[in-house]
Amino acid sequence: MYLPRDLISHLYNHLIRSQHAQSPPVVLLVALEPDALCACRILTALLKRDYIQHNIVPVSGYGDLARAGETQVQPMRTQNGGSGGTVICLGVGGLVDLGAVLGLEATEDDEDATGGVEIWVIDARRPWNLGNVFGGRPPEMALGEVNGNARAKAPDVDFGQIQRHYKPGRGGIIVYDDGDINEELGTEKEAYFQLDQLPPIDDDGRESDGSDTESDSDGDVVLNGGGSSKKRKSLSDAEDDEESADEDVRPRQRRRSNSEESISITPTRPPKRGLLSTSNNGINGSPSGSRSPSPTPQPTIPTHDDQKATRRNRRRLLKLRRKYEAVLHSYYSLGASYSEPISSLLYSLAGEIGREDNNFLWHAIVGVSSLELYGRSMTGVGISTSLDAGGSAGWGGERGERIRQVLRDEVRRLNPPDPTDARGEPARGETSGVIPTTARSPTDTSIRLSPEPRFLLIRHWSLYDSMLHSPYLASRLHLWSDTGRKRLHKLLAKMGVSLVQSRQSYTHMDMDLKKGLRQRLLKYAPMYGLDGLVPPPASAGRGREGWGFVRSWGFKACLSAVDVGVIVGAILEVGKAGAHLAAAGTTTNNGWDGRRAEKKELVDEDGQLEGEEYVARFWSAYDALENVEALKHALPHAQHLHRAILRTGAALLAKRHIRHLKAFRMAVVKDGPDVALFTHPGALTKLALWLGDALAAQEKDAPARGRGTPLVLAGLHDARGVYVVVGTGGGGGVVDWEARRERAERRAVVAARRAERSALKARKREAAEAAGGGDDDDEEEAESEEEEDEDEGDEERGAGRNRFGNAFQEVVDETGARVRIDSFEHCVVEVRKEDLSAFLESLSLKAVVG
Repeated sequence: MYLPRDLISHLYNHLIRSQHAQSPPVVLLVALEPDALCACRILTALLKRDYIQHNIVPVSGYGDLARAGETQVQPMRTQNGGSGGTVICLGVGGLVDLGAVLGLEATEDDEDATGGVEIWVIDARRPWNLGNVFGGRPPEMALGEVNGNARAKAPDVDFGQIQRHYKPGRGGIIVYDDGDINEELGTEKEAYFQLDQLPPIDDDGRESDGSDTESDSDGDVVLNGGGSSKKRKSLSDAEDDEESADEDVRPRQRRRSNSEESISITPTRPPKRGLLSTSNNGINGSPSGSRSPSPTPQPTIPTHDDQKATRRNRRRLLKLRRKYEAVLHSYYSLGASYSEPISSLLYSLAGEIGREDNNFLWHAIVGVSSLELYGRSMTGVGISTSLDAGGSAGWGGERGERIRQVLRDEVRRLNPPDPTDARGEPARGETSGVIPTTARSPTDTSIRLSPEPRFLLIRHWSLYDSMLHSPYLASRLHLWSDTGRKRLHKLLAKMGVSLVQSRQSYTHMDMDLKKGLRQRLLKYAPMYGLDGLVPPPASAGRGREGWGFVRSWGFKACLSAVDVGVIVGAILEVGKAGAHLAAAGTTTNNGWDGRRAEKKELVDEDGQLEGEEYVARFWSAYDALENVEALKHALPHAQHLHRAILRTGAALLAKRHIRHLKAFRMAVVKDGPDVALFTHPGALTKLALWLGDALAAQEKDAPARGRGTPLVLAGLHDARGVYVVVGTGGGGGVVDWEARRERAERRAVVAARRAERSALKARKREAAEAAGGGDDDDEEEAESEEEEDEDEGDEERGAGRNRFGNAFQEVVDETGARVRIDSFEHCVVEVRKEDLSAFLESLSLKAVVG
């Protein structure tokens, strides 16, 4: 089931009304990422204000999710002595069948799979598992009313969509819709429910070819009216393609590493009557008693016309099944993408119930700002090439900018100017263009808009280091080479900033230089192709598009939202070991050997102890979001991580260790002082994005650059004998909404033409049947034309999306490589050292970008 955006507070309001002192605690399953952390902070603050008990369970992957199901969720089921309850998944479970992963599966003795446990799924990853979205209903609803047209419709759930009069608390899986399901999944919804209602057909022979010599058994349609549609029966032993199509319909992009069970997308169907019957109702007695029973009933022998009509109807059902399965398979094959950040969705929930404040707003801003740091866009994990607007306006295209504009409006609403401040608006930096670095008073905790340049940690570093370690500047000025460093020095010279001044801490630079920095950047940056380095001046038409957000904690600190996202991410990716690395330095080999030995003690072969270390980092990052002193203390973590990214990336480029394969670029990090840092998927992803940006800038003027620069980066985890592999897309990080609207209009025209042609064909078919038979060839031709029209309408839907997750799964199925797929990200896997070469060789033949 799914909860539409306009009912976003419906479930939470019921939770407030139904909770009492004896109620079981709400369980929060939270992913280890900044966006999920910020969403968790918002939700736990709401639960505390409403005196609702709750437990937070960090989960680092599908293995942790399955263990949380065993230890936290299954004991809540009524079958196990529990009383039900609520489980909220934040950034977890949107891609898989949660019922199977958490162990909430029906048995033969008990059809109530959930046991009164209600699971809320709030996730920004796409594609959805359609079984969660359109299925996941409690048993009494799944076995509810079914009308004569065999369309499943519960009284308060209309085709998976929860209605306003829905009463929660009965269990089931509920997905929070940010608007995409209603707007974009209409075709998939129709295919899902139509496929669910098609009768399973047991066909022992080949598909009818229209010949009159076909056996009578081919003309019989056997309906399994009371069975669960976990998997359709194969049509024939000779139709292997049908079996493979059934397998492809499942959400193959995620399979737990410790389980080979396939994921079902079709919900349990109630018993229903068959659509076709070749037997006479009088064989086993009269159904209504209107006809006297015959003492010696004789079966009716089907005529040649009856057999032909039955075969034609069976073929029609088979083709309908193929058609709907193809729709679902096409959806799952589009590739990965990201929708609205879940921290923004939770802030909308707080606003709906009238609880929004500055703390909630700040967490939402940090969560939204963190997405670009990890390359998460509407085409999956990859670089974004639309950065001309400056700031972080490149993420998400038009939709992302709309979200940020709403946040800017909220900043102005919740942080009005102080009427007693004599300095007025210029002191806020919103008209002067100065980057704020201090608070306005000792008690100032307000949020302000700021024209943030695309530098890194500028308030906590020197101007030179901030520009040197900026991924945006590094890729466009080629800062990994001596020529690039000279280009940076020339830019500073043109701006009138000496190298001595630029190497001072930014907060201690000359005030005149800081006041004129933005205007100088606007003047000289375009000379070096840096049009998006700073946001444009505010105007009536564009407002403050691309401007960032800054918050003060009195005179303790002044941090931007991107700064907080960088620091929190570094805590999750580097942890305490990174603090020791940053404190001890990374230049001595003896220190490196000792640290490597220390890391070996933290991990084991299957990575379980390493996962426990990641969970411990979660709590450090969780506390840091509400403790500015902890954020300041973790600043060396972030600086050390980004120094390592620059060193490692520069070494790979300078030594030409990046290989160009058929479908993507490939590099391996297996030696050097920083190799231990890049065993974490988040840190490795940041390095891959840094390299992808650099490669895209190098190949920008190439005559055949294609759709971007997909990159596969492998980091050696020597202690466990595996490579952590991440695949990033390239050059397609923003959706062209205008082109999407044009395609929607073209699809509408195609649909109208197809409907008109289908109606004409139906009239011809009826006329042919009334005349004594129909032309099967005409029917097949009509359906093939419909399929071509559908392909024409959807051919560009998944353009530019990251398909590494699909490609990884295909390679595993084909080669049998020892691969561990445990991350919530599609594009991250672990491969045994011995299998890496064969894995990459097979991967190079796959389509990795939609």
